[in-house]
Amino acid sequence: MALGPSLANGLANTVLVVHVAVAAFVVLGLVLAVTGNLRGWCWVNKIWFRVAHLAAIFVVAAEAWLGLVCPLTTLEMWLRSQGGEQTYAGGFVEHWLQRLLYYSAPPWVFVLGYSVFACLVLAAWWYFPPNARRRVDERAA
Repeated sequence: MALGPSLANGLANTVLVVHVAVAAFVVLGLVLAVTGNLRGWCWVNKIWFRVAHLAAIFVVAAEAWLGLVCPLTTLEMWLRSQGGEQTYAGGFVEHWLQRLLYYSAPPWVFVLGYSVFACLVLAAWWYFPPNARRRVDERAA
């Protein structure tokens, strides 16, 4: 399927925005879960939010452990190549960290970072459990 350069580049930028949103959700989700529990925000313990957050970080960590490039990165790069734009090598976070912060690290650093972050998400899940059980108990009462 041939895409015109404008369409391909527009779609690549859309994928980039979605990817940034997913990355923000992974990082800010943990901040919101901890801060929200400390401040008494009930919505941060909604099961849909906590399961989505846990799933997101585990997908990121699994990709790192398995040496896989995120499908969003692959799609964005394919679209950019279809649009005649230059693509980047490696993963999304590695590319933008290097570009924004001039920071470059070997892949094992990112595997470790994603793994530690996943453990922090699990610790928050344990310390501040989602309230699925409470909601079921309230309906029964």
